[in-house]
Amino acid sequence: MSIFRTIAMFIYLFGYMIVHYGVLRRAERALAAGDMQLVEELVNKHIPHWSRGILKVTGVSLSVEGLENIPKDTACVFVGNHRSYYDIPLLLASLDKPHGILAKEELEKIPLLNRWMKLLGCVFVQRDDLRASVRALNDATAIVESGKSFVIFPEGTRYKGEEGGAGEFKAGAFRIAVKTGAPVIPVAITGARALFENNGNLCHPGSVHIKVLPPIRTAGMSKAEQKQLPDAVRQAILAQL
Repeated sequence: MSIFRTIAMFIYLFGYMIVHYGVLRRAERALAAGDMQLVEELVNKHIPHWSRGILKVTGVSLSVEGLENIPKDTACVFVGNHRSYYDIPLLLASLDKPHGILAKEELEKIPLLNRWMKLLGCVFVQRDDLRASVRALNDATAIVESGKSFVIFPEGTRYKGEEGGAGEFKAGAFRIAVKTGAPVIPVAITGARALFENNGNLCHPGSVHIKVLPPIRTAGMSKAEQKQLPDAVRQAILAQL
């Protein structure tokens, strides 16, 4: 049954983008013309719909808690633990609206998907190239400075340990929030790895819980507080897993 769910997921994943190719081109033309309102309308409509469809096709039940903790009048930096490829569609489907993501460079090579991600405001990073990583963080900082929220998985790669754990939260990702004064919103994702990676990289039905924690103010942080921020956020998330 898992193999059929996996096939159905890939058919849906690319089928949706092919069927809605006209919408993609319309959004790209709007972007070229500087019509950011239309770009945002199309992105906010189609990307969450596409993400929820992936969850539905693969039998994922999603519960979300704490959306009231998301500020409505300021850009913020969402920081989540990262255990599964599913984490991206999960957050695109569950937050107040879809936000740009700091994503690995391999995703930039996937046709159609890369174009939607660029419309969303994603930034692609080469993890093994220090200069490229710095440029990516600077690009993400500029996005937050422009008033748009952003999503980061500060572990840098998927954590492969036991459920309830998380890898080291790297400090670089938090510089985006500190430089811009944007609040950090910790996001705890529980149960995502069982949907795919724990099942031999085949889709498996399951339940995921996402908890959005209260914002952490970064404006005016001392140097000592900035240094402690990555581990403080990690501990806050671990307490919810």
